[in-house]
Parts: sequence; structure tokens; C-alpha cells
Amino acid sequence: MLQLISDRAGSEQTSGPAGALESDAALLDAFSRTVVDVVEHTGPAVVAVRRRAAEHDPDNPFAPVLGAGSGVIITPDGYVLTNDHVVRGAQRLDAVLSDGSSIEARIVGEDPDTDLALLRLARGGLPTATIGDSSALRVGQLVVAIGNPLGLQATVTAGVISALHRTLRGVSGRLIEDIVQTDAALNPGNSGGALVDSAGRLIGITTAIVGGAQGICFAVPIDTAKWVVPELLREGRVVRGYLGLAGQTQPFDRRLGRRLGLDVPAGVLIASLADGGPAAIAGLRAGDLILAVDGEPTPTVDAVHKLLGRDTIGRTLTLRVLREGKVIEVQATVAGRPEDALHR
Repeated sequence: MLQLISDRAGSEQTSGPAGALESDAALLDAFSRTVVDVVEHTGPAVVAVRRRAAEHDPDNPFAPVLGAGSGVIITPDGYVLTNDHVVRGAQRLDAVLSDGSSIEARIVGEDPDTDLALLRLARGGLPTATIGDSSALRVGQLVVAIGNPLGLQATVTAGVISALHRTLRGVSGRLIEDIVQTDAALNPGNSGGALVDSAGRLIGITTAIVGGAQGICFAVPIDTAKWVVPELLREGRVVRGYLGLAGQTQPFDRRLGRRLGLDVPAGVLIASLADGGPAAIAGLRAGDLILAVDGEPTPTVDAVHKLLGRDTIGRTLTLRVLREGKVIEVQATVAGRPEDALHR
């Protein structure tokens, strides 16, 4: 297939191997220009996040670094999006900008359930990343990762979207859903960095790799961050309603959808239920496919999360569920998460 494409492109320019080489060179140049443009656009907004001891002197550049990761500036007044596991338990933090300057950072909020955290830098007028849309991603499209692996500042790697709607167990022990998988090379220190599309738009926050594997890396989708960040700004954490289930996005056959009169292409497949949780009490089962909550379609796990905000706690919701080929309705009363009681 590659030879046929090369021959065709070559015949339109010049005949023979020289024409094919010119065509390949043009393709490579176009690829290079795309990556260079992305880096020039987004690179200045990516920072190195460093953990310091509590007694760290900010004027001492040789003070020991206890740990490091990456972050992405999302507002000119210094808000930085990163991973929760990069900053959790940190006594002091600073961020190193693309120009090499160091700024003290403080934690605004953390959400272990999505492995996201929000920092604030003590400076304004900063370069920012352009926020993208992860719901429009397609497997195979070009992406670029920018971060600080192994202490190497502003490192760039390129690859493709390898898969969508993966799940990953976060530092809290809960599953993070709708994870983006990429083969753009990541290493320790990339955590919290930027995953951007070919237009330079931020579409994910790089978060994890599979140890011992090559080209299996993961990022939290930016659409998840879009609803987490306002909660972190308001409360410093995400207050969620609790149904006591773990699920994953599950597309279903269009013919089944038409037969059942469903207007969504996917639902949330229940993988497991917490003993004594609201979902179990309501009679939901592992293997059920949630199609809607209180009339709102739920084609993704994020859609369910968005519908389980603080205002739903104590309310009884109607879940539309596909079970064994039949659509049924189940009533479930939302509870507060058990761990949220610790913050009261």
C-alpha cells in the first residue's frame, strides 16, 4: 500500500525513484511543520513541577528536588493543571517555566478520583494552552506530548491516538474512565504534561505508562478536566453524588439501538457494584447498561459523573437501563460519598 501511494504521488510529479523521494520528503516536511507549529504554540505553557522540602529556600537553585513532574498553564493569571499524584503530600512546590525561571506554586485543589490537581503560580501574564475537545478524538490521529521526563526540560514526542475509552485505576483506588491511550513516548516526569492535537489544542493530561511495555501510555481527557477544574476552584475538591458502581463506556450495535428506539450510540456498562451501595439497593446488576439518568442520555462515563453533582445527594433518580435486551427503569437514591464525610 505504501509503495502504491508513493508511485502514484511520484507519477504526478516526476517519474521514477527521484519523484517518489521528492514526494516522501514533502510528506516528512509537512509532518515536521505540524509538530514544530504545535510545540511553538503550546510548549511555552508547559512547566516543570518540582517538589521541595518545607524549609526550601526559593533563592537557592541548588536545593534538593524531592520529586518532579509536569504541568500545563491554562489561564494567564497562573492556574496550572497537573496530576494529583505529582503534587499529593507535597510540602512545597515550584514551577519552572520554559524560559528557565522558577515560580512558587500552591495547591488550589486535588481530585484523586481523576488524578487531576490545580495549582496557582505567583505570577500573571503567562502563556496558556488552547483547550481542545477530547470527545472528537479518533483512533489513529496525530498527537504530540510535551513534558519534562527524567528531569529533561521541555521534551517533545509525537505519536497517534492508540485507543479511546480505556480505564485506569487512580491513586485513590477508583477507576478513571474514558482514558486516552497513545504511543507518544512518555517517561517518569511526563506526568501532568500536555497531550495536544495537530492544531496545538490541549486534549489530555499525560498521566501513566505501562511499565516494561513500549508505546502504551495514557492521558486523562481534557473533557474530564473541564468539569473537574470548576469544582476544584470552588471547593478545593470534587463533591460527588454516590451510586456505588464502577462502569465503562460501552458502544452498542446500531441495529439494536434502532430496534429499541434508543437515541444514543453508547451507554455505561456496570462492571461492579459496592455492597450496600445505592445502586445495589436499587436492584442494579453488573452487566446492566445505563442509557440515561433522569431523562439525560449517558453515552459516556463522564456524562454520568456530570449528573452526580452535589445537588443530587439525597435525590431519587430514574435510571434507564438496558438489561438482557430489554429497556427497564430503576429508581436509585443518591448518597454522599463515604470519604466526603471526612471533610466535614
